[in-house]
Amino acid sequence: MLKAKTKVHVIPHTHWDREWYFTTSRSKIYLAKQVKEVLETLENNEDFKYYLLDAQASLLDDYLKWYPEDRGRLEALIAAKRIMTGPWYTQTDQLVISGESIVRNLYYGQSIAESFGHSMAVGYVPDAFGQAAQMPQIYKQFGIDTFLFWRGVADNRLKQTEFTWKGSDGSEVFAVQIPFGYYYGGNIPEGEDDILPYLNEQVGKLEAKASTEHVYFPNGFDQAPIRKNLPELINRFNEIDEDREYVLNEPERFLQEIKEAATSLPVLEGELTEGKHSRIHKTIFSTRADLKQLNNQIENFITNTLEPVLTISHSLGHDYPHETVAEIWKLMFENAAHDSIGGCNSDTTNQDVFFRYKQARDLGDNLLELHMRMIAQKINQEETFSFTVFNALPYARKGYVEFDAYLPEKEFTIRDVNGEQLPFTIKEKTELTDYVLNQHIYLNPSKKVYLPEKVYAAKLVVKVNDIPSLGYSQFYFDLKENELGDQPNEKVDAIENDHYRIQFEDDCTLTITHKPTGSVYKNQMIFEENGDDGDSYNYSPPRKDLIISSVGADGTVDVGRNAVEEIMNINLLMEVPRDLEERADGKCSVDMPLSVTVALRSGDPLIHFNVDLDNQALSHRLRVVFATDIASRFSYADQPFGIIKRPVALPELDVWEEEEWQEKPISIEPMQSFVNLHDEGHGFTVFTEGVREYEIIGEHYDTIALTLFRTFGYMGKEDLLYRPGRASGEKIIETPDAQMIGELKFTFAYQMNTGYFDDAELVRTAKEYLSPLAVYQLADFLNGRLIFSNRDEEAKFEKEYSLFEVSPDHTAAVSAIKKAERSDAYILRCFNPYETSKSTVDVKNRTLEAVALNETTAMENITDLSHCQLQTYVIK
Repeated sequence: MLKAKTKVHVIPHTHWDREWYFTTSRSKIYLAKQVKEVLETLENNEDFKYYLLDAQASLLDDYLKWYPEDRGRLEALIAAKRIMTGPWYTQTDQLVISGESIVRNLYYGQSIAESFGHSMAVGYVPDAFGQAAQMPQIYKQFGIDTFLFWRGVADNRLKQTEFTWKGSDGSEVFAVQIPFGYYYGGNIPEGEDDILPYLNEQVGKLEAKASTEHVYFPNGFDQAPIRKNLPELINRFNEIDEDREYVLNEPERFLQEIKEAATSLPVLEGELTEGKHSRIHKTIFSTRADLKQLNNQIENFITNTLEPVLTISHSLGHDYPHETVAEIWKLMFENAAHDSIGGCNSDTTNQDVFFRYKQARDLGDNLLELHMRMIAQKINQEETFSFTVFNALPYARKGYVEFDAYLPEKEFTIRDVNGEQLPFTIKEKTELTDYVLNQHIYLNPSKKVYLPEKVYAAKLVVKVNDIPSLGYSQFYFDLKENELGDQPNEKVDAIENDHYRIQFEDDCTLTITHKPTGSVYKNQMIFEENGDDGDSYNYSPPRKDLIISSVGADGTVDVGRNAVEEIMNINLLMEVPRDLEERADGKCSVDMPLSVTVALRSGDPLIHFNVDLDNQALSHRLRVVFATDIASRFSYADQPFGIIKRPVALPELDVWEEEEWQEKPISIEPMQSFVNLHDEGHGFTVFTEGVREYEIIGEHYDTIALTLFRTFGYMGKEDLLYRPGRASGEKIIETPDAQMIGELKFTFAYQMNTGYFDDAELVRTAKEYLSPLAVYQLADFLNGRLIFSNRDEEAKFEKEYSLFEVSPDHTAAVSAIKKAERSDAYILRCFNPYETSKSTVDVKNRTLEAVALNETTAMENITDLSHCQLQTYVIK
């Protein structure tokens, strides 16, 4: 039987990095030229049937901003499926970006592409640094059942390019790897004597990897111009190479053909993060920790606070600002692109990244303030000196709220709507009487307005009672009382609550007693500093390293308690090497002072840590470690929409050098918000809103190490211990900003729990940790230039309000609450947060209709979710 001819699918494309070692401004200028050439080529040459515009709909936005007159031309070619774009808005990272960011990226990308006539139904990921385990489920819910990618699979697991990829929840997609990269066929020779040897070598390697007669031959590379004579070249290929058939094609049609031909596919499960043949840059999670912190804080703010409060506001009659929210998300998507969020850019590009975060944060903060204000000013109240507390979660919450306020000088108590006095403390205050009162505007001079004699800008912490689910409640300052609700700090030897007792030791470590069990854990909260000989892509230890520990450092402690919390203020002084040269010589000449606050609050299972430090050293890494008593084979962390279990040491470590891996297979791993070690009786968890990177270390793999930051001086370097060979990126580009000289701040939390993992409800705890109660202060004396003046509104809202509430039987984790994009209904997105248990979705007195992630496709109305299952509901 004759062997079928290989069908070589030549895919013309460009991989368009919106920024990298160059800025977005440069990229956009050249994009305009390139897209114009694509339009002209396809319109003037019917043989040039298809062109792949990198699956990023943001490129359409960028181009049409300057050439709006070409929209019709783009629509004609996209509707005819000749220009392929979508389903992404930008080519996002998948491992340190939040699940909601990934979903919204696909939502906006697919919606924009469809508005032009067609969105490519392919999970096309040519260059992201690894693939998240939940992507098959996410793709399927966007109507995508095929996946085309490059990085993340080694031939240790996969001997061919075609396979079935099975996600954490069991969802499956048909997958094809681009084995040698998206740029593999980007340089085609045109000399008659060069073509056949080139094809035999290049296509021959693809044939050796393929399990069918179909191979994917990408003609393109980074920022590639269209190869205008490609159809003519393909005709020459067919004339010269009699053993193969060459066709110009695009991903959808290619995948349809190869899917029909593929049989007996191997199944790969979970995340794809193997760096044998293609670099995964596995420690990119901690590159530019300052930018990572901004990303994580803003992502959490949008989904955990802003969108739910906007939903509450809409339910009370206000417009939902879809386009403003979309603009905020698009700024985040631009920064979520794999290079941008990776931080593996030039300093000038990272300045652009920072500015987009600033824009997104400023827009979000002011949008939230406006809608909280629109609600607060319509509440029927006697007091004009009140505070409205917003709960963005769908169940009642009690606890602590920390916020900035303007206070009078006189003594006061704080009371809730029932008149009950609330404990509080003033953490700091500054007198600003003239500044604040001079900003006041008398819109209605006939109205009596309370103007304090003195005004202080203050930071308060208040312990509040139940705040209604997905709603608000008020508390107010009782200025008629002489009783002072705040209590001055009282000196104590240790801090404690009903969960812990924490003692500062002479060696500058903490000893934590877990009160429910009586277990005592020593050597907690140790800061470990060591060198980083890596670059913007990879952490790599120096060949001559020196590890500096905070154990035995110079340290002082001040311990006290007030009305709402017990606080340990610790000052540590670590002496560290100035640079890698000093480190190699064993010399430490730079002081790195750390100011650490450890706080406990009544009823709170978390130990809260705040770290301020002054970094004056170069090319190093700082981690904080917590020792447990659990010798581990696996770590557990949250991933987008679920839990993931990972080995603490990879078996490939024994063979990676012999097999010449592109990167050392290390177990420095990503998370969304926490990492956990547990057995059947107890567990330990570190939560973070900063860098999403951890490693399990220690002789028995019993210690959790959370990365706080790492610094480096070059975009790319050669011959790293963890990444041998060539430099990634550009080795001549220095990155002094990435040394992060100056003051740095970090927050994280620690928890010990009894019982099994599922009993600890860690995802719920993380959600609450990252979803602080929001507060708006209503006071007539503030109405003016300080916050923009606003007219009086009819006071018709109740002092407490709840939009809806999940029932006590609801055990699923809540990922998003927002108004639906295309109707006046509300969206509730939930997932199973457990390792083994099922979870239930149940909203009191509401009808739920399950829809896909695109919010329009109806799905089976399942309310009992299995492991890592994700479901979106329309609430009627």
